[in-house]
This record gives sequence, structure tokens and C-alpha cells, in this order.
Amino acid sequence: MATLLLLIIYLVFISLGLPDSLLGAAWPVMRHDLGAPLGMAGVLSVTVTVGTIVSALSTSHVVRRIGTARTTLISVVLTAGALLGFSIAPSFVWLIVFAIPLGLGGGAVDSALNHYVAGHYAAHHMSWLHCFWGVGVTVSPMIMAAYLDGGAWRNGYLVTGLIQAGIAATLLASLPLWRRMENARTDERHSGPADEPAAGADGGSGPRNRAGVKYALLTFLFYCGVELTAGLWGSSYLVNIKGLPADDAAMWISIYWAGLTIGRLVNGFVTFRYSSKTLIRAGEIITLAGTALLLLPLPAEVSAVGLLITGFGLAPIFPSMLHETPVRFGEAHAGKIMGWQMATAYTGAAVLPPLFGWLAGQTTIGLFPLYMALMAAAMLLATERLNLLLGRRNDAA
Repeated sequence: MATLLLLIIYLVFISLGLPDSLLGAAWPVMRHDLGAPLGMAGVLSVTVTVGTIVSALSTSHVVRRIGTARTTLISVVLTAGALLGFSIAPSFVWLIVFAIPLGLGGGAVDSALNHYVAGHYAAHHMSWLHCFWGVGVTVSPMIMAAYLDGGAWRNGYLVTGLIQAGIAATLLASLPLWRRMENARTDERHSGPADEPAAGADGGSGPRNRAGVKYALLTFLFYCGVELTAGLWGSSYLVNIKGLPADDAAMWISIYWAGLTIGRLVNGFVTFRYSSKTLIRAGEIITLAGTALLLLPLPAEVSAVGLLITGFGLAPIFPSMLHETPVRFGEAHAGKIMGWQMATAYTGAAVLPPLFGWLAGQTTIGLFPLYMALMAAAMLLATERLNLLLGRRNDAA
């Protein structure tokens, strides 16, 4: 039962990644059909992001009321409906309307399933979970590309929306499995020793290591800053500063995302040997090394390899941080803190890449390596500060 449920959760995470790269692939054609200016894609992106932040912050309350399975089902139905709505939207205003449920659904799935997997499965499953998100992000532009030659971007959204609807139907059929799993875990807890404390319970009114929460949030903020800034501006840097042809630069950005996805697949196996703390630290050091390579006055191809190293270094950080949440702050508060972490991650994704775009417009895109390196260094410093606080707590215990 546990394995079958895990496969369903993996499938849902593919669905989570599907919408994330559709807009960028379709927008050059969409905007002409709808008569929208180029910059309006940013309005849609911000609308989705605000929805995900609101959803992430409220998901723990929703899960407590209706459970993880129903929360996930409703969320996937929302995203499926939004994608189908995109396929028939008669104007840009309707795209904004449908972007709201797209963001609300995505944020709830992310927070609810990350909390569930962190509490019920081993660390390697968290890495593979986010690897499957990478599969969704990679596949959806391919689906859209199959229709863009004829200008039929609506069909790309239609097909993706139907895939989401199929995943929602699978979730609906799996509700009895979720209930059986929950009943089995309840029986296991009740069969334990009478004086055994509940897993993760800390007995206090607030999370364990309350002071460390802000450093965990800062790590998520800068992580998403590095990941999304590289994906959004790396190609422009390689073209305008390093002189690579646009198609070669685009290929290297694809390789960057592939490095992130493959790195998470590999990380799932590495978790059998090393702790999440070690993997987070190693990933941040590799990320910093990749951004440092970008800083050096080396040939364009070497700088492009720096992006690949950065992507590979980022791979273990996000899933390992999520999986450590109950360990660091107590299971009793993990759901709420998971929502805070996801909201902070979305904030970093919404703010830090556009901030660099503004800085580049005021100065030069040549600041890209320095901006990346500063964020990578800040992420490492926040994590090490958190580790120091955790060490002091363990010593006091």
C-alpha cells in the first residue's frame, strides 16, 4: 500500500511541474493572438505566485480539516480547470482570472505533499519526489512545442489540462487507499508502548528551535533566488557578455535544468549513505563553486559549465531541507513551518530574479555572476547559522 501511494504522489508531483514552464514556452505566440504586450507575462507570473503564497500559508489549516488526500485532490482539480481555462480564454483578462486557481492549487499541492512525505517516508523519496517535478517541467514545453508550429498554443494548454484532469481522476480513485494507510498508521501508533510520546511532539506551545526558523526561511529565500535567477537570466548573460549564439545559450540553460533534475535522482541514492545535513552543506558548497566559476574571466564554454555545476549543486538542497523540517522543529509544528518555507520560497522566486533584471537594466547584465555568488554565499551562511543553533540545542538536551 505504501509503495502504491508513493507512486501516486510521484505522479501528482509531475502534475505540479507541468504548468510551471508552459507560459514561457507559449507566450511569444499567445501574446500576439491576445494582443498583449510582451511584459504582461510578468503580470501572469506574479498572479500565480501570489496565489501560491496565500495557498502555502493556509494549507496546514486546510489539511487539518479535510486531510492531505482531499486537499491534494481539490488542488489538482483547480490546476486542471485553470489550464483548461487558459485553452479557451478569449482575452488576457481571462488569463489573469484563471491564473488565480492555478496558483492556489499549485501552492496547496506543494505544501501538503512535502509535509506528508517528510513525515511518512525516508529522505531519498523526498529527492525523487522533486525529481519528478523536474520531469513535469521538462515535458510540458515539449507538449506545447508540438502545437506551436501551427500557432495552436490553445491545444498545448488543452492537452496539458486533460493530463491534469486524468491525474485528478487517479487521485479520486485513490482516496480509499489514503484512508487505509491512515488507519494502518493510527493502529501502529496505538499499538506502541503506552508511555511512548507522539512522533515529533515537543510538548511546548511553539516549535523547537524557534530562533532557527528564520535562518531556515532565509535558506529557502536565497535558494529560489539562485535557482530561478540562473534559469531566467543565464541565457542572456551567456549571449550578451560571453558571446555565445542564442541557440547554444538556450541549450546550456536546458542542460542546467537537466543537471538539477538528474542531481535529484542521484541524490535519492546518496541519502542512503549521508545525512540530509551533510547533503545540504555539500550542495551549497558546490553551488557556490559553480557561481564562483562564473565570476572568473574564462571562455564562454567554461562559464556555461559553471551553470551546470550550479544546477547540480542545487539538486539536494531543497528536498533535503524540506525533509529535515520535522526533525528540526518538531512534527507538531512541521505543517505550519512547511507552509512558511514554501511561501518564503515562492517569495524568493517572485522577487529576487526580477530584482536582478532591474539591476541589470540600470547597470549591466555582467553583474549576473556576482549576484548569483552573493545569494549562494548568503544561503550557505544562513544554513551554517541554523546548524550552529541546532548544535547548541542538542548540547543543551
